[in-house]
Amino acid sequence: MKSPLVVSITGAAGQIGYSLLPRIASGQVFGYDQPVALRLIEIEPGMKALAGVVMELNDCAFPLLESIEATSDLDHGFSGANWALLVGSVPRKAGMERKDLLGINGKIFIGQGQAIERNAADDINILVVGNPCNTNCLIAMNNAPGVPQNRWHAMTRLDENRAKSALAEKAGCHSRDITKLAIWGNHSSTLYPDFENALINGDPVGKYIPDRAWLEGDFIKDVQQRGAAIIAARGLSSAASAAHAALETVMSLRETTPAEDWHSVAVASDGSYGVEKGLICSFPTRSDGKTASIVQGVELSDFAKAKFQLTLNELLEEKAMVSELLPK
Repeated sequence: MKSPLVVSITGAAGQIGYSLLPRIASGQVFGYDQPVALRLIEIEPGMKALAGVVMELNDCAFPLLESIEATSDLDHGFSGANWALLVGSVPRKAGMERKDLLGINGKIFIGQGQAIERNAADDINILVVGNPCNTNCLIAMNNAPGVPQNRWHAMTRLDENRAKSALAEKAGCHSRDITKLAIWGNHSSTLYPDFENALINGDPVGKYIPDRAWLEGDFIKDVQQRGAAIIAARGLSSAASAAHAALETVMSLRETTPAEDWHSVAVASDGSYGVEKGLICSFPTRSDGKTASIVQGVELSDFAKAKFQLTLNELLEEKAMVSELLPK
């Protein structure tokens, strides 16, 4: 048997953690011949609930689940980690400004970044899920300068999946028929789902959806506001779809991306498309099975460039808001 892969997950007792843990433990994510050792991290008030999650995982008797450790200590939680899924974050509450949320979560991600640098394995890869995930990732990455920037990722796959679902419903096709649909920018209400470069059965979206006004209007708005719509419908934020997108992201990073497709993930910019170097921004990416690279040469129309600039401006504003949390 292979040596166990150490997977550390913050916010492990939360709804997203509860949804993704069985799929990791079953072998679905890292392979059906790959044992995993789970390091489940919670804040102290969440440890009782986490104990119940551990009980359930044990009761599943997963053959590939080598061990489970539950802890509120970051150093222990990230010790030897090969993968870290940073799911836990403080949710935005009524009356809370975005700057307040950035400040509260920023301090959390300082500690997590520092603990990852001190304790994780040399091949560590990190996916930030907790919102605002782009800037949380930026903070953690800048507080772990010894970890290569190409190991840091923030999740926009959920937005990609939402966009594919919306296009498929409008076009009367299946979401699997849609390729090359990229999310540009921030995982927020400013994100840009790029329908102009997306394909349906290998053809431009416009062949199936000639309603340009819908594409430029309701489609973009509905993808941007889908999270809020789910909260309004179920009284809770999206958990199952977020967990699914997180695991899809990990699997896509570990697999070679087909030449005829790409996937959305926020990564540290290398200056491509005029994005400031080091900014955590969503791009179309392809993986060689180890590292995600930004797809070059994607043509953006004036409409797309304007939308992209709006979400870039927000990312830069968020960076300015947390500047005191970024080591100089």
